[in-house]
Order: sequence, then C-alpha cells, then structure tokens
Amino acid sequence: MPDLSSISERVRECAERIVESREAALSGLFDLTSLRLVRYATTITRNQHDAEDAVQTTLVKVSGSPGVLLHAASPWHYLLKMVRNEALGILRTKKRWGFLGSLSDLLTRCSVDDYDHEETHRQVWLALRSLPSEQCEVVVLKIWEELTFAQIGEVLEVSSATAASRYRYALEKLESKIHLSQVEVR
Repeated sequence: MPDLSSISERVRECAERIVESREAALSGLFDLTSLRLVRYATTITRNQHDAEDAVQTTLVKVSGSPGVLLHAASPWHYLLKMVRNEALGILRTKKRWGFLGSLSDLLTRCSVDDYDHEETHRQVWLALRSLPSEQCEVVVLKIWEELTFAQIGEVLEVSSATAASRYRYALEKLESKIHLSQVEVR
C-alpha cells in the first residue's frame, strides 16, 4: 500500500502524465488507485460490480479532463469525492429500479490462507454491511485510507465533528455485532 502522505502527489503525477500521454498514464492511475477506490465505492453501493462501475466512470471522466486532478488542492481526496458522487448516482438509479446489492462480492475476492482469519474477515464485512452507509464510509476512510476526520469531512461534505461521531457510533455498533457473532459461533 502506498504511503498515504504521498498518494495525493502520486495521483497528481498520474494526472500530469495523462495530460501528456493519456492511455499509458491512465493505466498508472488505475494501478495506483483502483483497489482502494473500489473498496470505498463498495461501502456506498453495497455491490462490487456497481463499485467497479463507479470507479470506471470516474477514471473515464479523469481521462477526459485530467486537469481536475492536476489542479486540485488534494488530488486523492478529490478523486475519492468523484468516486463517491458516481457511486451515489448509481445508487439513485438503482433505487429507481428497486435493486440493492451487498458486500458479499467483496468477500469472494479475498484470498486468505488461514481459516480463522478468513472467518474474522467475513464477520467484519458482514458487520460493516449492517451499518448505515454514512457510518460505513467513515470507517473505510478512517481505517483503510487513514484519513483524518477533517479530510473525511471534506470528502463527504460534512463537518469533521460529524465524521468523528459517525465513526464512534459505527465502532460501537461493530464491536457489539462482532462480539455477538463470536458468542453465537461458540
């Protein structure tokens, strides 16, 4: 995983290369960010395929206008925001059709050798799936993307205090759900 302090700079460098040589540079941005962006988008859409669509649509937009990343104060946060907007758009479209996915697609992509670790991983994702999207987004951005609450607030367009409270409520719910599932297994 790249150093988070440099990911914005690396995203900016990819945007510069896209301006110069679109196709080759776009693959560099994809390689750098796609897994992380899909993981984040999955917390919003609750469906792996929809998350991949959101990321792909975002990267197509970036390829057409790389200046949006190039001139952003924090290119990584701006890219997260773009993916979030695409994912929310997909959700709005899906709601009109009455479909709702799940995080189960994400679970099937995990390759873990140790069964106990795999079971814990499954419990965590099932618990995450049960959270409201707003709380799940904050957990992923805080834990996996290691953003500050101020940065999370910027991406989600909420105050840092709101991001922090969503995180606190999410952790309380996760702890309770994971504890209950472990007790049920025994």
